[in-house]
Amino acid sequence: MLYNVISEGNNISYIPTTLGSAMLIIVFVALLAAAVAFAGKKASGKGSLKLSAKQLAFCAVSIALGTVLSNVKLYRFPFGGSVTLLSMLFVCLPGYWFGLGAGLITAVAYGILQLLMDPFVIHPAQLLVDYILAFGAFGLSGLFSAQKRGLLKGYLAGVVGRWIFATVSGWIFFAEYAWEGWAPLPYSLVYNGIYIYTEAAVTLVILAVPYVQNAFARVKKMALE
Repeated sequence: MLYNVISEGNNISYIPTTLGSAMLIIVFVALLAAAVAFAGKKASGKGSLKLSAKQLAFCAVSIALGTVLSNVKLYRFPFGGSVTLLSMLFVCLPGYWFGLGAGLITAVAYGILQLLMDPFVIHPAQLLVDYILAFGAFGLSGLFSAQKRGLLKGYLAGVVGRWIFATVSGWIFFAEYAWEGWAPLPYSLVYNGIYIYTEAAVTLVILAVPYVQNAFARVKKMALE
């Protein structure tokens, strides 16, 4: 059995067993390896998979920084969601560096790590939406990796993607928490938008600093060399 089913009144939650956690770790490692494969393809520019320890390090460090910063909560909302210290930005970086494939796979791997560290699962479909799709959406940054101001555009794409999936989850699975007088969908749109876009606004202010822009551009150059 991969998950223990815990019933508390009308509420049911799913907690990974030891075997379930082991399987998630295996999937995490496999996804990270796949992301490095895509990174190697992007870096080689010739369609071959040229893997390197450096590309693995860049993908792994982005996940590690995103994970650490996700625990630096500037504000935590009572029914889930928090404003963190730039964690979304660092999860978007592999897409900015290596393109859509590497970005999506790395972001999904990050979502699985979040599931391992802090699971909150009330339905298997909610697990898919909140941990795979919502966090995986950060990989959409790869759509703009080759464009001018690609980091800014990619970050916004990832943020909007996460907001959409978080809204769907809140609408379907957490409707009971809607504010009095609010229908579940507008409640979820606003509730998830508050913490996601607050963090995004802080990040965009920081990214507007020319020194920060230049620093991220230099890091991308290092990642692709």
